[in-house]
Amino acid sequence: MTTKNPNYITPQGLEKLKERYHHLMNTERPKIVEIVSWAAGNGDRSENGDYIYGRKKMREIDRELSWLSRRLKVARVVDPSAVEDRSKVWFGATVTIADEDDNQRQVALVGEDEADASQGRISWKSPLARALRGAALGDLRIVRLPAGEKEWEVIEIGYPDPTSK
Repeated sequence: MTTKNPNYITPQGLEKLKERYHHLMNTERPKIVEIVSWAAGNGDRSENGDYIYGRKKMREIDRELSWLSRRLKVARVVDPSAVEDRSKVWFGATVTIADEDDNQRQVALVGEDEADASQGRISWKSPLARALRGAALGDLRIVRLPAGEKEWEVIEIGYPDPTSK
């Protein structure tokens, strides 16, 4: 990943990635290795379901560990509580927006690896986040989506309190 396209992540998001990596490496993988070793000692591996399933599961875990390792290596931590210009929407901001019908929605701009739309956490690279970046209170932003354009007004901008660490 190049510096032109950094993998921004919040400190909490980085911690979750690290926790997942350590859980897989120190808990899940050793369990599967033990099962595969036990199953391998039971004879014919071609018809041994525990062996076959265990090897498949181990490959899945190794793939995820590899992905997590790459993501952790290129992560650039941005602490939203340290943002100086809190009057505009930047990475880590929690923003309340309203559409033409005054339907309100609250979203937080976070890294790609920690986005969860069902929790209101959207990737800073998403169309909505791109439209909101740099917006101030009262600004109107048009978001271009596959279903068409939608206009949103920024009605509140918040950042974590720097003293709440």
